[in-house]
Amino acid sequence: MGAGHDHGGGHQHGVAADADRRLLWSALGLLAAFMVGEVVVALVSGSLALLSDAAHMLSDVGAIGAALWAMRLAARPASLVWTYGFKRAEILAAAVNGITLLVVAGMLTVEAVRRLADPPDVAGGAVVVVAIVGCVVNVAAVALLARANRSSLNVEGAYQHVLTDLYGFIGTAIAGVVILTTGWMPADTIATLLVVVLMLHAAWGLLRQSGRVLLEGAPEHVELAEVRADLLAVDHVLDVHDLHAWTITSGLPALTAHLVVEDGCFQDGHTAALLAEVQQALHAKFDVEHSTFQFEPVAHASSETGRH
Repeated sequence: MGAGHDHGGGHQHGVAADADRRLLWSALGLLAAFMVGEVVVALVSGSLALLSDAAHMLSDVGAIGAALWAMRLAARPASLVWTYGFKRAEILAAAVNGITLLVVAGMLTVEAVRRLADPPDVAGGAVVVVAIVGCVVNVAAVALLARANRSSLNVEGAYQHVLTDLYGFIGTAIAGVVILTTGWMPADTIATLLVVVLMLHAAWGLLRQSGRVLLEGAPEHVELAEVRADLLAVDHVLDVHDLHAWTITSGLPALTAHLVVEDGCFQDGHTAALLAEVQQALHAKFDVEHSTFQFEPVAHASSETGRH
């Protein structure tokens, strides 16, 4: 039997450049400084919308902090125990970001429902001023994170946190204007519930994508039925089984398969050329650089257990 393994180069797999770290640190500083001031104004004004934005901003700070921590872990080299290093740390960070969004959304929903039954007085002027400043700060933070490598699910998680916070501040500013012009206090709570909806949407996206990686699902751009058909179309390949594809971390898909080939390939040394052909086909069409193939003669099927 023959086996082949390919580690193509050219991609930045899971490890962020120093420029990405600087962008994330800058966004973290902006958000942390504003968050402290917003909590003070929210408590003084009695605005749940401002307090919800501050809570969401706290999760933003935590998300960026987790992203930076994951980047540091991902940069560590592989070892005999951690054979891929800690590249999947970024996926864990993205999953944690999604979970924190769900938790914050749940807490705000409970408080919002309570306030709908008994709306408290809210200082509309303070809400408008802080929300406008919050919009400016979040626009700056979003612009910083948009320049980072968002193909990383880790960075994308932090970006989604901050983006939904920006939408929340826009809603809060509108609620403050409504309170100032009409005196309708429930506007503050309605704005909070809109922020909750945005949080749930972002959380679902992060958990869906990170869950697919953690549960070893096939990458979204790799259709296994199509891969199987392409492999069978290669000359001398008779059958394909034990075909698996998964994602190690963002931008790093991997694939393995057992290929039953004509016996003559082993006799004339054609397996090396065959290996190059199937790997080139996968890399060109599905952008899979890390692939491993086991070549088997037809007679090997009778001795193989667990075939699928």
